[in-house]
Amino acid sequence: MSETFLEIIRRHCGDVGQDGDGRSTRSKNGSGLPTTQPGNFMFATGIECSYPTIGHGRVRRDQLAECGHYDQWRGDLQLVKELGIRYLRYGLPYHLTHVGPDRYDWDFADLVMSEMRRLRIVPILDLLHFGVPDWLGNFQNPELPVHFEAYAGEVARRYPWVRHYTPVNEIYVTAKGSGQDGLWAPQSGTIST
Repeated sequence: MSETFLEIIRRHCGDVGQDGDGRSTRSKNGSGLPTTQPGNFMFATGIECSYPTIGHGRVRRDQLAECGHYDQWRGDLQLVKELGIRYLRYGLPYHLTHVGPDRYDWDFADLVMSEMRRLRIVPILDLLHFGVPDWLGNFQNPELPVHFEAYAGEVARRYPWVRHYTPVNEIYVTAKGSGQDGLWAPQSGTIST
């Protein structure tokens, strides 16, 4: 039987020595900058969480719904655990969580985050991944930065144990293609779901 990827890393580098929150057990408190030591290695996977528009902004697609994640999230997380992957880049469904200015629905997010913690999967929270809540429209909305900042702060307060974030997915593509040019998801235009 051939070695798995993680077995090869352990053979060459030793145990990466991290606890369930991703803190190095070689450090007393998990603080400090990354080094070139093997204990700083992170292998992750992710679940696609885009909420783009297609057809020049006329049709909305929820990729978490399309892949069945809302119904199968427990099984998806269990598969991550069974694969031996400790880190999961995970996009909380921004469009379902941030339901209006200063209004949030944490029901789904709380369930998933609790299960990740129970399984000792270390989340890399993806806060904004190609798609904004319908009430915000698209990246051309000049109020988006204010509302997104409020959302990011609420996520950090709600899950203070999370240490890793992707604040905005593919920042250049998002800023230029989505925000400035309106060509990339979500495209500017009218939306029908």
